[in-house]
Amino acid sequence: MYRIREVDGFDDDFGDVIADLHRLTFFGSAPVPELDVGHWWLAYHDGLAVGFGGLVPSAHVRNAGYFCRVGVLKRHSGNALQLRLMRCMEARARSNGWQCIVSDTTDNIISANNFIRAGYRLYKPEYPWGWANTLYWRKPIRLEGRRFRDPVSCRGDD
Repeated sequence: MYRIREVDGFDDDFGDVIADLHRLTFFGSAPVPELDVGHWWLAYHDGLAVGFGGLVPSAHVRNAGYFCRVGVLKRHSGNALQLRLMRCMEARARSNGWQCIVSDTTDNIISANNFIRAGYRLYKPEYPWGWANTLYWRKPIRLEGRRFRDPVSCRGDD
């Protein structure tokens, strides 16, 4: 059985676990993010951390969260952990009052398919921040008890 819990990335013990998982899942293709910013989750199997996810305020879209990382150890892939981590991050974005979540993928078909499964749409940001082959994703977040108003930066019409 898998369990996911939000952890404090600023805590050295959790930070070390996230950094180790990052190295084991990204193999040096991306730098370890700053763990003292945003919200972080660990996925556990039989008490061992096997995946992680991070959500930070977007530097590119106003009033939005940015999935900065999601990584799952290869031997635990195929158990919908990335999708479950994304759902946890969406709940946090909602409680933060953010109106959408954005992210990007580069040469990662598995992650791209998980974004599609989770209801994300491809979009072209006004100022792309990735590589020429980067795909950009976004999803509006419906805030509990409030009428949804899609800000210009999160609209799906461009």
